[in-house]
Formats: sequence, structure tokens, C-alpha cells
Amino acid sequence: MPIWKDIEKKQFSPIYLLYGTEAFLINETKQKLIQSVLTEEEMDFNFSVYDLEEMPVETAIEEAETFPFMGEKKLVILHNPVFLTAERSKDKVDHNVKKLEEYLANPAPYTILVVAAPYEKLDERKKITKLLKKSAAVMEANKLNDKDLKIWLRGRAAANQVQIDEEALDHFLVIAGTDLMMLASELDKLSLYAQDEQRITVEVVDKLTARSLEQDIFALVDRVVTGKVEEAFRIYYDLLKLNEEPIKILAVIANQFRLIYQTKELARKGYGQQQMASFLKVHPFRVKLAAGQSRNFSDEQLAAIIMLLADSDLQMKTSGMAKPLIVEMFLFKLQSLMKKTG
Repeated sequence: MPIWKDIEKKQFSPIYLLYGTEAFLINETKQKLIQSVLTEEEMDFNFSVYDLEEMPVETAIEEAETFPFMGEKKLVILHNPVFLTAERSKDKVDHNVKKLEEYLANPAPYTILVVAAPYEKLDERKKITKLLKKSAAVMEANKLNDKDLKIWLRGRAAANQVQIDEEALDHFLVIAGTDLMMLASELDKLSLYAQDEQRITVEVVDKLTARSLEQDIFALVDRVVTGKVEEAFRIYYDLLKLNEEPIKILAVIANQFRLIYQTKELARKGYGQQQMASFLKVHPFRVKLAAGQSRNFSDEQLAAIIMLLADSDLQMKTSGMAKPLIVEMFLFKLQSLMKKTG
């Protein structure tokens, strides 16, 4: 994140615009600013947060224009500026946006103003949006693609004074999923473990990383497809030991095969993986994994598997059969299908 490098060097912009749906990135950027701009002693006097769903923007601007008390800088953070979007305002308060426009033209040299907008898109037609984007250091915090996700993880590992092997990084993403908060927590744990060697290997990732249900299901499907049925059942029984409900396991398996089918169809229509992710509204890395798995299935196989899943779901909801057994039967049928048509 280029914006982070400048913050770490204490090269501050007077105005920041942080927008997008990846709340973890927005929060991390705010934390970096707080740690870099203010000392602990200055926090009580020179740090203010305004929720613009509760307070008018002009009140925050008055605060930004007030000289800091102790210290050279003050930090003012504005949350939820819905007036930057095309949504019809649901604000409980009226905002004098003209005051913000005037401030952007002449920001106080002693204040760092941060506008945190947790929205996928801003309304580019509005004057205030154009002015803000022109005046501010901008960070778009939306889902990271595969390349940017790896850059982010390598940077976090480096900040923890370790390096992560490329193979270990790929394995880590397969196991841990794509939720940034989970990834950060797991990577920090791996870094602590690897402090002596200063290197995170595949073995370390495999030994210590907590697996998400979706990633366990990905691994389970992968084992069936590659003929490692015993391993697939071991994963399934481990999930049952962890008190995962069979109906939930079946639903996640169905979601995985639905994604495999969708990526196969979209690839046939000429979509790239980034376009698929945007169209399907899933993380690019999940699309990459599903596209890889889709090469193992013919159209006929996928159609038959989706029918098997529908039948299993119906049994789960209407028959008196033990639910764990229904998932077992599906896995046996899946194995048989792969052998017949593989």
C-alpha cells in the first residue's frame, strides 16, 4: 500500500480519503495514522472522531480548524459520509457540505483530516466527491486481487521481521481463506513461531494455520477429484468432530460446485478471472481456485454432481435418515461418478 509507506515515513497528507468495502484495510490505515501522528499524551487532546450519521460535517470542520492543544498536529476522522454516494440520504442531520468544500480548498496545516467512507463506490458526479479526490491522498479499500493479496501478506510478514516462502504463501491462502482479519491474525501467529528461523515454510503453515470451513471443503473436494478418498473422509470426520452440522457441510460443498460450474461457464464466454470475481461477487482468489478445479470436470459430470447435491439436500430436509450418513453417501456417489466418467 503506497499510502502506508508515506505514513510510516511521517510524510503526511493534510487530507485522506479511505473508501471501499474492505473494512480491515480502512481500519489498519486509521491505526497507522494514529500511531504515526500522535503520541499517547496527545491522544486525549488532539484526536477526534465524528460519525456523520449523527453529527453535521461543519462541526467536524470547526474542530479541524481549531489549533492543537499540546503537540504540533491533530487528527480528525470523519465516518460515514453518505453525502459522497448516490444513495438517498438517510442522515438524521443536515450537512453544510459547502463548509467541507471551503476547507478542502484551504486545509489547516496543523490538522490531518481523514474521511472514511465504507462504500463500494462514490458518486463521481458530485462536486464534493471530485474536490475530495483531487485534494486528498486516496486509498481504495476494496477486495484485493491475487497479486495484491500476496504483496500485502509479504509486507506484513516483513513488518514482523520474517519472510514467507512462495510455496508457503500459496498454501497459506488455500488453507486460511481470504478474510483479511483472519489472514492477519494467522500470519502474525506464524511469524511469532518462526522468529528464530525468520522464515515461514509450508510445514509451518500446515502445522499452525487454522482452517476455515470453506477451505476444508475445498480440500475435501480436491481429495475426491484426485482419488484420495480416504483423506476426503478424514477431513469430513474431522469436521463432524468440530461439531460442524452435516447440513451446513453439504451446503458449502454445493456452493463450491456451483462456483466451479459458474467459472467454467464464464471462462467459456471469455471472462477473465478478475471479471468473474466481479460478476460473481466473490474474492478473486476463490475464483482462481475454482477455475483450477473446474479443469477436472466435464460439463456432464458437473450436471450430474449438481443433481446429486439437490437429491442429498432433499433427503436431508425430508427423510428420516441420519444426516451425517447422507453426506457420506454423496461422497461415495461422487467418487463413483469420477471413476465412471473420468
